[in-house]
Amino acid sequence: MNQGIYSLSATMINQLNRVDVLSNNIANSNTNAFKEDHLVEGSFNYYLTQSQQNNTQTNKMDIVHNTIPKIDGDYIKGDVGVLEQTGNKLDFALKENETFFKIKDKNGDIKLTRNGSFNNTNGFLTTKSGEKVLDFNNQPIAVEDGFETQIAVVNTPFTNLTKVGDNNYKIDDSRKVESYTSNNSHLLQGTVEKSNVNTVSSMVALIDAQRRLEQSQKAITGIDDINGKLITQIGNK
Repeated sequence: MNQGIYSLSATMINQLNRVDVLSNNIANSNTNAFKEDHLVEGSFNYYLTQSQQNNTQTNKMDIVHNTIPKIDGDYIKGDVGVLEQTGNKLDFALKENETFFKIKDKNGDIKLTRNGSFNNTNGFLTTKSGEKVLDFNNQPIAVEDGFETQIAVVNTPFTNLTKVGDNNYKIDDSRKVESYTSNNSHLLQGTVEKSNVNTVSSMVALIDAQRRLEQSQKAITGIDDINGKLITQIGNK
């Protein structure tokens, strides 16, 4: 097989992943407090070097793969989105990056969210999806006078979180979560945080990913055509 097909195929896979991530970002550009996802692209060289350092024997295929691009990882862009005043006493925005509300999902598990557009459901403060918002003792909050002072706020890096469900986050390591004893300096009532997605740059990146995908696909088709012609010519001799 032509060695160029390995790199081109890997590039197609990378661009497909980029298209998926960018499309999801754009689709959530109007979702309150949504955070952009990004991919990190590298090459197989890192893994080859690690193997060699560990005295793992490499073969010809490893050398061929050495320059193949691959997705090394992903990360969440945690910048605070635009804060929009609503005047609704059940709306809250977090002022700082890497701060979150605590909620309890329908399975009883504690999750985090930055979306502070809450509801009054049967007298309790809940998310739009019905998860109960928790106080500093991990208890549901009754909507009554002074309820806003009970809303728990915690701090943890986005690298300690995994996106789950309806714009929520699962905690990877609870030891890296700092709980505040007061929310006075962290909350803005009557305000919601908008998505931090830049739709213009995301659309440009999406078009770029689609073009790179098409170019790699055409290059593979061209290599396949050349191989087919060579085989036909050799077969006729």
